[in-house]
Amino acid sequence: MSRVLFSQTPPSALFSRLGKAWAPTLAIWGIGAGTAAVFLLSVTPIVKNGLLVKLPLIGSVYEDKTPASDKPF
Repeated sequence: MSRVLFSQTPPSALFSRLGKAWAPTLAIWGIGAGTAAVFLLSVTPIVKNGLLVKLPLIGSVYEDKTPASDKPF
């Protein structure tokens, strides 16, 4: 007669396996959401001056070169 042996899988192995399976998908969605948020919020002064102007290669694109006399406020 055959015996049936049950072995318990530790929860850490289950989470490790799920993490390895979902990590690439979550990373792609996170990068996409972050990029969309930066582009949608790039017109706000807080994001523009606090983040985009300080980028090393493309910061000069986001600098405000409008003279003070042409600004309404």
